[in-house]
Amino acid sequence: MPVLHTTHGALEYVWIDGRSDLAPLVYLHHGLGCVSTWRRFPYAVAEATGRPTLVYTRHGYGRSAPTELPRPADYMDREACEVLPEVLDRLGVRAPVLVGHSDGAAIALLHAARGRRPVTALALLGPLVFVEDRTLHAIRAVREAYESGAAAYASGAARAPGADGDAVLLRRKVAMFHEDPDAALHGWSDVWLSPTFRGWSIEDRLPRVTAPTLVMGGTADEFATPAQVAAIERGLAGPVRRVDLPDGDHLLLHSARLESRAALVDFLTGLDAPAGDARSARP
Repeated sequence: MPVLHTTHGALEYVWIDGRSDLAPLVYLHHGLGCVSTWRRFPYAVAEATGRPTLVYTRHGYGRSAPTELPRPADYMDREACEVLPEVLDRLGVRAPVLVGHSDGAAIALLHAARGRRPVTALALLGPLVFVEDRTLHAIRAVREAYESGAAAYASGAARAPGADGDAVLLRRKVAMFHEDPDAALHGWSDVWLSPTFRGWSIEDRLPRVTAPTLVMGGTADEFATPAQVAAIERGLAGPVRRVDLPDGDHLLLHSARLESRAALVDFLTGLDAPAGDARSARP
């Protein structure tokens, strides 16, 4: 996989060629994600739309360079206002469509809200724009399962199905995607569960976002209530298309893969429609 050298260290990335007359897609992964956790989703969307596509892994995840831990409470602002602009500049990406999942959705919104660079549109999957009890409960459950699995894995005690076996499977799954699984897991969970992060919210920044936005939420999202999507729909200054995916959980790429892909492709097709076409960017 190619590596991009930045001020804060190397980042792994994938570039998919596409039509030069279309705004490129830039994928921003969730809080425990990386290039590989997107799986074939970016390729399928690129094939369907013809858009050039960038997928990269943030520092501290996947095979990208490590980052200093614990992360500060404003780490998503730093990603949006420092790292992402440098990545776009180094790769010559202009006026992208930002496709963000969970943490990545917040980073996309923060980048667009800053208003210093043109953003063609946003597509948000399972977005988080403030802290909820449900979010903290889900993150705490993941961390506890990971820690119990790591302990069982180290002792060789858990090999059969059941609670311990599932925990070991989680630990192996995280290790499959991240060079330093402990740093990836705790780098994400520790900041979210920190008392200093409890009041985190970017709702006040939403009115600064004017780009057309697609927001997708699963009705069975274990990390967020519908209040997250509602806050975005209510707060953005630009046109918003809301898509609720029945039975979709937080990982929409897996629980509602075909539905979320179809919604994104349809939204992108609308962006390309000429003026007066019924499939305009405004929903």
